[in-house]
Parts: sequence; structure tokens; C-alpha cells
Amino acid sequence: MAGAESGAVKSVLFICLENICLSPIAEAVFLDLLKKKGELEQWRVDSAALGDYYTGDSLDERVVETLKKKGIENYSHVVRQITDEDFRDFEIIIALQEKDVDHLMDIEPKGSTAGISMLGDFDTVGGPTINDPYYNADIKEFEDLIEKVMRCCEEYLKCEKL
Repeated sequence: MAGAESGAVKSVLFICLENICLSPIAEAVFLDLLKKKGELEQWRVDSAALGDYYTGDSLDERVVETLKKKGIENYSHVVRQITDEDFRDFEIIIALQEKDVDHLMDIEPKGSTAGISMLGDFDTVGGPTINDPYYNADIKEFEDLIEKVMRCCEEYLKCEKL
């Protein structure tokens, strides 16, 4: 977890099925955006998995390579699974895929205070769909993913300032 640890003004948790590709990219991109805008200390930012498939593992190497190409080099990550506490500790949980929104709604515990949204809904150029390049060896798909995530994170941050 990165960003402000206490007294955070805003908090966001990015979610995908496995937390080795999509949601860590969103977390890394959003943290980089906040850092460049001088707003990092005003946020608590994290990412998590819906499943426990890779808990304790690190990022997919293609993610690391693609982030470095975008100048994001100091991002470290350990896969974790979403907890009931996350639904109370974060203001918003942003899923990377529509099926993940459905899953979040299914597991949302009683007393949840987090809003649930989908990152692609903030894309003003493309549609809301975010494709998972994990099962494709083409690094170009990872690069396209980061471009889309960057647009979405920029728009999300603009919405938060309204």
C-alpha cells in the first residue's frame, strides 16, 4: 500500500481477479500521477485481487517492463486478496473489468461504506472495456493497457476534484 498512511483525504482500491497485472498497473499509474501533481500525501492507494491464486507473489515481468517504459520504476508490489475491511477502509473500490464489479457486489459485506465503480467508465476516448493482456505474449497490449489506464486515472482524478 502506498500514499498517505494516516489522515488521508481520499482513498482508492483498485481490483482485478489476480492482482498481478491489471489492478497493480492502475495502482502504479495512479500513484505516479499523484506524485507528479504533488498530491501523493493526500491519498491512500492500494490494489488487491478477488481471488487468492497468486497471494504473496510479485508483478508479472511484462508489467514491470511496461511500467519502466513509461518512467514508472520505483513501484513494488506483493499480491494480496481483498478483505472485508477494505469495503470499510476505502472510499471507493475501482474494478478493472465489468465481471469484477459483479463479483465485488456479490462479496460486499454488510456495513460496507465503499463505493464501487469500474475504471473504464472514466475513459473519454475509448469504451469502458479494459482487456486483460495477461494471456497474450504481445507486449504491445500491455502498452495499450497502460495508455488506457492513464487516461482513466486522469479523468477519475478530475472527477474527484469537482
